[in-house]
Amino acid sequence: MGERMRAITRRGLLGAGVGAAAALGAAGCGAFTGDRSGASGGSGTDAARPDGGKGGGKHDAGKGGGESGGTAGGSGGAPKGRPIGDGSTADTGPQPRQPARPEPLEPGRTPPQFVVLSWDGAGEVGNGLFPRFLDLAREHGAAMTFFLSGVYLLPESKKTRYRPPRNRPGASDIGYLTDAHIRDTLDNVRRAWLDGHEIGTHFNGHFCGGPGSVANWTPGEWRDEIDQAVEFVTEWKTNTGWTDLDPLPFDYRRELVGGRTPCLLGQENLLPTAAKLGWRYDASSPGGLQVWPGKREGLWDLPLQAVPFPGHSFEVLSMDYNILANQSKNSTQGPPSRHPGWRRQATEAYLAGFTRAYETNRAPLFIGNHFEQWNGGIYMDAVEDALKEMAGKKDVRLVSFRQLVDWLDAQDPKILKKLRSLGVGESPAGGWNTFLRA
Repeated sequence: MGERMRAITRRGLLGAGVGAAAALGAAGCGAFTGDRSGASGGSGTDAARPDGGKGGGKHDAGKGGGESGGTAGGSGGAPKGRPIGDGSTADTGPQPRQPARPEPLEPGRTPPQFVVLSWDGAGEVGNGLFPRFLDLAREHGAAMTFFLSGVYLLPESKKTRYRPPRNRPGASDIGYLTDAHIRDTLDNVRRAWLDGHEIGTHFNGHFCGGPGSVANWTPGEWRDEIDQAVEFVTEWKTNTGWTDLDPLPFDYRRELVGGRTPCLLGQENLLPTAAKLGWRYDASSPGGLQVWPGKREGLWDLPLQAVPFPGHSFEVLSMDYNILANQSKNSTQGPPSRHPGWRRQATEAYLAGFTRAYETNRAPLFIGNHFEQWNGGIYMDAVEDALKEMAGKKDVRLVSFRQLVDWLDAQDPKILKKLRSLGVGESPAGGWNTFLRA
């Protein structure tokens, strides 16, 4: 690892004009393009993608899917439970399709290769991407994390109920969904949870520039933003007036244990607030290395990572937008003639990061995405191609962030310390049997 790896990382993220914050911030990282009426402009998006394991059998410690009680359909097949508040959510009991309780890694045993696919925003805007990846996840036994933006459940007609820190009431750099798309989003979030996926948060208005940027928010302002994000999820019936839809089948205050900040900004002041709320992880660090994670302020720090970028001497952040920014210079509509090559390059970048970890230190791989159709949808195709290639390999577990931290918390701290001693692309001396027995 050392300085050489850090230098490569800096060139990959900054040398090409694609800093973790710079690339995402420049485009607003959260604005839908093309398929959503009422959205603000910009070339980012706010929703996310999946990752998976293989098979649809019983969800054991090595798979992401499995059998469950309850159904996975939309509003019509949701399990009944104890209504919470205005009935927007309900306590329906333990989440279906969860792994067996994780156990400590046996001495000398090779660690699993975890892969976490996450989606920023998690809004369904009529392009079918949310259900597409729910179907793909189920096919390969995968679990994913969906970082839901709270304003995606708030009708635009009620937007002034959102009072963002340091911004005017109702402001949102990602706009608001149409009523029809709010309904679609509710159906897909409901199905995602019943299918075993995690519902985290991407907060609300996605402010990345100027004095109102999340980079400048205090811990108290982060608390206000979180409270509002939770309110919009738990009071959507009050805000919409709809009575014909089933509640979301989970207690969101209990479900919410982590998130990702807009444009990967503001983590330092978010962490104290997240710790007080009992969160277990944060996924906002930019440009992390492919090493085993540690904790900050008592929370697992789970960063987007620098991965090899085929055809370049630098590495690229493991997110669709950063790959795009290196290919079409922040344009979401690059020349169609370049799309096939860019799709292969994006796929190969994800797989290169996977292979480097899988064949060496087994560090978890984190891939961030948005439900977008940039450059003809090639980044959606790339992550699907990569998922299919990774799924089913020995020891691979396609999990949510919450499932990953469940496993990390179950491990012997001495074993985790040894795992964290391995640098990027570094194999254990003498093999895993020797390394984890010493």
